[in-house]
Amino acid sequence: RRKMNLKSERRGIHVDQSELLCKKGCGYYGNPAWQGFCSKCWREGNQLCLSAPKSHLYFCNPRLQREEEEAYASSQSTQGAQSLTFSKFEEKKTNEKTRKVTTVKKFFTASSRAGAKKEIQEAKAPSPSIHRQASIETDRVSKEFIEFIRTYQKPGQDIYKQCKLFLDTMSHKRDLTIEEQSECAQDFYQNVADRLQTRWKVPPEKVEKAMDEVEKYIMTRQYKYVFCPETTDDEKKDLAVQKRIRALHWVTPQMLCVPVSEEIPEVSDMVVKAITDIIEMDSKRVPRDKLACITKCSKHIFNAIKITKNEPASADDFLPTLIYIVLKGNPPRLQSNIQYITRFCNPSRLMTGEDGYYFTNLCCAVAFIEKLDAQSLNLSQEDFDRFMTGQTSPKKQESDSFSPDVCLGVKQMCKSLDLLSQLNERQERIVSEAKKLEKDLIDWTEGITKEVEDIVEKYPLEIKPKSQALAAIDSENVENDKLPPPLQPQVYAG
Repeated sequence: RRKMNLKSERRGIHVDQSELLCKKGCGYYGNPAWQGFCSKCWREGNQLCLSAPKSHLYFCNPRLQREEEEAYASSQSTQGAQSLTFSKFEEKKTNEKTRKVTTVKKFFTASSRAGAKKEIQEAKAPSPSIHRQASIETDRVSKEFIEFIRTYQKPGQDIYKQCKLFLDTMSHKRDLTIEEQSECAQDFYQNVADRLQTRWKVPPEKVEKAMDEVEKYIMTRQYKYVFCPETTDDEKKDLAVQKRIRALHWVTPQMLCVPVSEEIPEVSDMVVKAITDIIEMDSKRVPRDKLACITKCSKHIFNAIKITKNEPASADDFLPTLIYIVLKGNPPRLQSNIQYITRFCNPSRLMTGEDGYYFTNLCCAVAFIEKLDAQSLNLSQEDFDRFMTGQTSPKKQESDSFSPDVCLGVKQMCKSLDLLSQLNERQERIVSEAKKLEKDLIDWTEGITKEVEDIVEKYPLEIKPKSQALAAIDSENVENDKLPPPLQPQVYAG
């Protein structure tokens, strides 16, 4: 019943390239979280009705804008002023929580400018509680962002102002659903990119670099509020996927048609690096950094396939191997990370490029794991049920001799000893064949020598006497005197 060709074996895993693209046919990559559409088509078909229009979110509060411009101008004067600027905003944020005085109320009081100057002076000696609450990574990213936008001059000032306006607006809209906050972030990305291109005429490559820094800055500040929020069921999905992967611990590479041989040391190292990268994704805050982990994991997978097959890997080989890596690594908070990237990553990265391609494949791999059944693995329903319940295991017989309590190091040692024994047998066989070859060469040489001697004995050589010397060519020439004299050597003076 299992005699099937390779095509039928991959019917549950193979994903055609066209299936990764947007269902609307725009040419960008789709996403299962967007029901197969790209972010642009998904937003066009599902516009969220926010409580305030975009113009109100980003361009309202002229007095607030003046405050941000003054803060930015002070940050460019000296290096010390940079720390004062960010300390001022961190202090405002702390005061909002501890003394119940909102930042908006401070901005819109009659003495807002005087209050801002007073806060800058007070920021020279911030309280220890502010330092304790401020994240080291947030402070580092903020300083890096200030240094980056300084190179953009006036466009950088506009970027800084818009980012601070967005962060202040989002701090007062925590009651929005995560989808509405995602919509605000996507609108903000689009608005900043349009302003840089149309208003400031910034080249596309610099716009892309600026958007990466903007995403890094705002999402580092917003991470603890928007990653796996309590208002969503992301944590529930994480536990479900984790439980599902644990139940599928018995799945072997052969069942998934994975073209990777972990017996090769280099391939085994690549598999370990791929698992490490996919697990490391959870430690990153910025969506772009999480995508970079997925991309590194995917490249290690392609290298492992290339080493095993000794030829470039194909897309049909990549997806089954990625599924195997996810099953073997069981990354923490997998669904939360996927949802976070989908909601708050710069959409241009998810729609095109290698990052978008690898992320789409990861989403397909997770969807396959959630719907994996007996037919997908070319198993009977009875065998699949027994494997899922733990009654039997499809593991190799060589591992059945070990008890469940034996650690992985002992198993690896026994496996290495077995490999050494096999290598010893191969070496002995090679030495035996080499000795045989040496004997054959000696016998062949002796045989050829004997044949030559027999031929010489049968047909002896006859040495004839030396013939008389030939006469000169011109000895009988009667007109010898008419010949020109012989040429004499000449000495060249130079």
